[in-house]
Amino acid sequence: MASPRTRRTPATPGYSVVIPVYNSERIVGETVARTVAFFEKQKLSFEIILVNDASADGSWKLISGLAKKDGRIKAINLLRNYGQHNANLCGFRHATGDWLVTMDDDLQNPPEEIVHLIGKAAEGHHDLVLGRFRTKQHASYRRWGSKVVNWLNGKIFDKPEGLVLSNYRMLHKDVVRRICDYQSPFPYIPGLALMFSASPANVDVDHQPRREGKSSYTLFRIAKLVATILFNYSSFPLRLVMGVGLAVSLGSFVFGIAVLVHGFMHHSAVPGWTTLAVLLSFLNGMLMLMVGILGEYMVRLLTQASGRAPYQVKEVVDLDR
Repeated sequence: MASPRTRRTPATPGYSVVIPVYNSERIVGETVARTVAFFEKQKLSFEIILVNDASADGSWKLISGLAKKDGRIKAINLLRNYGQHNANLCGFRHATGDWLVTMDDDLQNPPEEIVHLIGKAAEGHHDLVLGRFRTKQHASYRRWGSKVVNWLNGKIFDKPEGLVLSNYRMLHKDVVRRICDYQSPFPYIPGLALMFSASPANVDVDHQPRREGKSSYTLFRIAKLVATILFNYSSFPLRLVMGVGLAVSLGSFVFGIAVLVHGFMHHSAVPGWTTLAVLLSFLNGMLMLMVGILGEYMVRLLTQASGRAPYQVKEVVDLDR
C-alpha cells in the first residue's frame, strides 16, 4: 500500500475529501475554504466532493458556484434526502484520489486535523484511520446512541476492541473500491469500512462545538440506524425469533406431557380440552420456529437479489467532465 505522501501523476489527486452537505449554507463555504487552505499549505494534490443531500436552503447554489470557479471542487445534487451514508457513498463513487477523507460540513471536524490522519496512515501503513475525538461535542442522547451502535459494530462487523468509530476518517482507495462494489440499498459506511479494511487504527483529533444549526441525528434517526444495522447486516432478529420459537416448542412439549398425565390421572371436565391445549401450544411453537428458519433464508435471498439504487443524482457540477 502506498504511503499517504507518495509522489503521483498530476492527472489524479492524492486526496479526495467527501463532504455531505445538508442545510449548511451559512458555514459550508468556510469549511471548503479551510480545507483548500490546508492542502495548499501542505502542498498536497486534492479534490473536494460536495454532495448536497436535498438541502432546503441555498446550499446547492453556493456549492455549485464554488465548483464552477475551482476545478478541484465537485458538486453533486441528490434528487431527494437520502441520508448521510448514501450521500457519502455517492461521493465515494465520484472520488478519484489515492486516499479519501470524510468529514462533516459544519466545521465540527476541523480540516486542519487531517494532518493527523495522514500521519497515522503513513506511520503504520494503515488502510483505514479513524479520528478519535479528544472531547466529544455531542448531546448526551447521541453519546448513548453511539454506545449502542458501537456495541453492534463489535458484534456484527468484528470491530477490534478499543477501536473508536467516527465519521472523521481516511480510507485507502482499495477500501473505497470495495465499499463501492458492495451492492446494498441500505449502505452503512462505518460497518463497510470495517468489513473491507485490513489494518484500521485510531488517531486523536479535535472535535469542535457546532457553530450553526442543530444536529439532524435525532433519537428517531439513531433508532433507524440501529434497525438498518440489525436487519441489513445481521440475522440477529430472526435468530432471536427462532430461539424464542425453539424455547416455546420445548416448553409446549413439556407442558403437553404434563397435561396428558393430568388428563389420564384426573378426568377433565371439558371433553377434548386436553388434546386441544396440547396441539395448539405445540403447533404454535413449531410455527414460530419454522417462520424463523424461513425468514433466515428469505432475508439472505432478498439482500442478494435487491437491485434498488440507494440514491439518485439530480445534477453534477464538475469542470473536468
